[in-house]
Amino acid sequence: MKPPKPGSRVGGVSLWRYWRLFRKDILSAQPERLYRAKMAEFKTPFFRSFLVNELALVRRVLVERPSDFPKSDRVTRGLRPLLGQSVFVTNGAEWERQRRIINPAFEGGKLPHSFNAMLAAGEAAITRIVPGELNVEEMASHATADVIFRTLFSIPIDDAVAAETYSAFRAFQREQPVASVGALARWMPQGGSLKARRAAKRLRGLIEVMVADRQKTIEAGNAPNDLATKIMTTLDPETGQGFSEAEMVDQVAIFFLAGHETSAALLGWALWCLAAASDWGDQVASEARTFMENPEFSALSSMSVTRNVLRETLRLYPPVPMFVREAQGEERFRDRVVKPGAQVVISPWHLGRHEAYWPDPDAFDPARWKDGQPTPREAWLPFSTGARVCPGAGFAMAEAAVLLAALMALFRFEVLDEPVPVAHLTVRSQDGIRLRVVAR
Repeated sequence: MKPPKPGSRVGGVSLWRYWRLFRKDILSAQPERLYRAKMAEFKTPFFRSFLVNELALVRRVLVERPSDFPKSDRVTRGLRPLLGQSVFVTNGAEWERQRRIINPAFEGGKLPHSFNAMLAAGEAAITRIVPGELNVEEMASHATADVIFRTLFSIPIDDAVAAETYSAFRAFQREQPVASVGALARWMPQGGSLKARRAAKRLRGLIEVMVADRQKTIEAGNAPNDLATKIMTTLDPETGQGFSEAEMVDQVAIFFLAGHETSAALLGWALWCLAAASDWGDQVASEARTFMENPEFSALSSMSVTRNVLRETLRLYPPVPMFVREAQGEERFRDRVVKPGAQVVISPWHLGRHEAYWPDPDAFDPARWKDGQPTPREAWLPFSTGARVCPGAGFAMAEAAVLLAALMALFRFEVLDEPVPVAHLTVRSQDGIRLRVVAR
């Protein structure tokens, strides 16, 4: 099964046409040659950027010298209406301080405590499914939001809040794509478009209420020992200070984005891939039934087919399609001068489908991840790498495996039409992913 690759249907385009496509969808704007190139330079009257596909350069930017290539303010400024000054958008000393407070919540031994929340969300999800046609993107959004609610705040999400969360996230990313020409050229008004700000306000309003309620229970001494409590009560070992209530709203906002929106994208695309490749769907279903008979955290390690399906899905449909960094000083990439202020783009979307790294790169083939099979792990970057690797990567993989097992143990998913991937905040389908659900 070969999923669609939007860049292949564009080819060479005029500058104006390219800008229009780029603003609409950063995947469709990319010409086919970028899936073969080691590097590409883009010049406009407003900015210069370099798409880096050579693994040595990727290592330089993300692993060896990340402080010389901080996150680009041209891109992150579009996320500030939602994420404020969260760990996702900050750089330098402020980012280091935030990571010192956040990291302990995700260190080894903490993940099993989240397993019951994942399992409960999966069991709740299957009770809401009625065989027939289903938009699995919306279903996945509800399920992953439920995981975040249960993990962060020890409460399940209700249907009304789930619908509001899905609607607001969808509205925000449709109006405020991460990498638009406006953002890169600084045309965008501070805070983004009016619709984007309204959607962000809806989401942050929900988070503000929950954080304020939790602060009261912490002060009263009866707060549950969940992720929100851990992060709100952890002190920076260097300063002895924790997050203020306002700062905590920013951090919870990124947990919603990273733990809900990106996980929903992964789950939706995994279900599409398994529907289109039914032989793999049957193998995952077999593992799922065994797992669900006696679900335990330790049993996740035995689900090798499911794990490889998720890896392959992340290769083809990385939730975050590209990372944008900014050169602080003059650099030389492949005999080209990169001046200070230039944008350096590292694209998990292109690396994951690059012809130099992956045999038959557009094919969905989880077998390429079997033990002993050579895989170019440096070209697989769904969670980034280096100092800014996602601290919740293990959480995301466990969450996806549990939710996929709960669904696949009881249902078979069949293709109705072919979704077209588009990139906004995350890689989503242009019109949703609609599948037929059949009880097993």
